[in-house]
Amino acid sequence: MKPESQINLNKEKLLKDYTELSLADFFDIPGNDIYERAGDFAEYVKETKKRKHYNYRRVSATGAAPVMTIIDRYTGREKEMIYLASNDYLNLTRHPKTIAAGMVALEKYGTGAGSVPLLGGTLDIHIELEEKIARFKGCKDAVIFTSGFGSNCGTLMSMLNQNDVAILDILDHASIVEGCKNTNIKLFKHNDLDYLEKVLKRYSSKFRTKLIAVDGVYSMDGDIAPLDRIVELAKAYGAYVMVDEAHASGVIGSNGRGTPEHFHIEGKVDIVAGTFSKALGTVGGFIAASEELAEYIRFFSKTYMFSTAMTPQVAGSLIAGLDVIENEPELRSRLWTNIRYFKGNLLDLGFNIGNSETAIFPIIIGDDLLVKEACSELHERGIYVNPVLYPAVQKNQSRIRISLTSKHTREHLDETLNALEDVFIKPKQNAELIKQKCVV
Repeated sequence: MKPESQINLNKEKLLKDYTELSLADFFDIPGNDIYERAGDFAEYVKETKKRKHYNYRRVSATGAAPVMTIIDRYTGREKEMIYLASNDYLNLTRHPKTIAAGMVALEKYGTGAGSVPLLGGTLDIHIELEEKIARFKGCKDAVIFTSGFGSNCGTLMSMLNQNDVAILDILDHASIVEGCKNTNIKLFKHNDLDYLEKVLKRYSSKFRTKLIAVDGVYSMDGDIAPLDRIVELAKAYGAYVMVDEAHASGVIGSNGRGTPEHFHIEGKVDIVAGTFSKALGTVGGFIAASEELAEYIRFFSKTYMFSTAMTPQVAGSLIAGLDVIENEPELRSRLWTNIRYFKGNLLDLGFNIGNSETAIFPIIIGDDLLVKEACSELHERGIYVNPVLYPAVQKNQSRIRISLTSKHTREHLDETLNALEDVFIKPKQNAELIKQKCVV
């Protein structure tokens, strides 16, 4: 007998149960091979598009910017939208210095590195970037990767096996979780230090290497890990600490250097990881650590060893981007002005934004269908936001995710706030007024 949790889909059932389905229902349909599952999913996607709930792969004709022109799939026409789904927090994708530096590197080195880093693909510009990111993160050395996911996943897989244990926050990024699949995993409640200490007490003597891995800033909630206290606990129980700075670099810390700087513990975190695809505006990832560990990772991380080295243009743009972060603090200042203004207004309107502390705002709704409908309405209003549904978050935590950049204007923010109020708040107020009139 098939488990009730598994749905054996057919077209009739799909149409009937559409509002109850999620991506989780397509992970493993008993008796269906991969092409059958893909066929079922294709029907689901078709129905999603029919209902205008397919808020994915919206095609941009202009690239990342506070206002983006997309090619609307439902009308086939270009549509200008306020873009609030970008991780380009400082708008470095379009900074004149990052563009110019990338063009210089492209002209000097060509379009690619030509080989993997260990066997012929390392350029002097790669060494310059490694040295610069290591200094920026307060570490002795750094390793650069062509993918942020690959940097986390490959590093963790190279370090940990069945003799070790990874102690993870339950909301850690998927790249961390994936990298720990060959080792023992113990989870602790999100940012719960008492729970973390209980895990450390229970397992500190049972494994060879104990590694606590956390996000500096959590990508779906916008809150910050209490890294200073995590480092203290790790030291007390003989564990190491890895922090993923994907959404922290360039955003938090007095100089934009991320979570260790924010807590004044630079140089005290064993492994500082991150991606170049957020505030640094390009693509790729890095691991900053001791010289010994960095060299170990270069030889034992498969995602480093078997991937062609970073393109020269990306490396050149990144070097310039790090200079911009250090020398143009007004970009970060404008970002934080936007954060404070937007957060204050969201709270005044009564939205549940969880514990957001940074440029990421979860508008927590708790109903997948309502999130889909709201995103479609906002799309019609020219507001580009992302739906985050189960199983990306828990069933009662579905949300709209909004992220701000330094170049969003007050007009952009006000227009977004007005649209959110029209979609969520005013219908409730109108319903309450109608109810009161009926009672009278």
